[in-house]
Amino acid sequence: MLILASASPRRHELLVSAGIPHVVQPTNVPESIDPGEPPEAFVQRLARDKASAAKRGPGEIVLGADTAVVVAGEVLGKPENDADAARMLRLLSGRGHMVYTGICLLRDTVRVIDLASTKVFLLPLTEEEIAGYTRSGEPRDKAGAYGIQGLASKFVWSIEGCYHNVVGLPISLVYKHLKALGWPYARA
Repeated sequence: MLILASASPRRHELLVSAGIPHVVQPTNVPESIDPGEPPEAFVQRLARDKASAAKRGPGEIVLGADTAVVVAGEVLGKPENDADAARMLRLLSGRGHMVYTGICLLRDTVRVIDLASTKVFLLPLTEEEIAGYTRSGEPRDKAGAYGIQGLASKFVWSIEGCYHNVVGLPISLVYKHLKALGWPYARA
């Protein structure tokens, strides 16, 4: 059985949509970046820590993941409040940014850690658009204060890379590693 070490409803939904059977087992891992830690290393470390914190039996695979949005060298996590969400959206307005998701798969003594990177470009946003989107409540639990799959989809000009990575889980990368680990459900 695959164990998803995450409380993210989007990660759960992506696995369900892809037909990947799993159980959800959220873990409680502090999500703070270390001073000087590159964003790519940050999300991979958190993915590893989340996977390591989950309980698993022999032969079971645990999946940990973490996503960060990075613009102009600043890591944008989940906003603290609506004012913080609006601040993040102003930073992202009219420019490109990177979305990184670190994944970690653990099975017995085997550990696989990987990273997906996607560049996203948002249209320039007016203060009215930022205020309206922030009032919707959608930004509150999302890294970078937006959900590409929801109301903010109209603001996304283009992406370079994996769309599912921006939602929160690079599903094809996860599947590739599940197959390599001999996961018994790795078939169409």
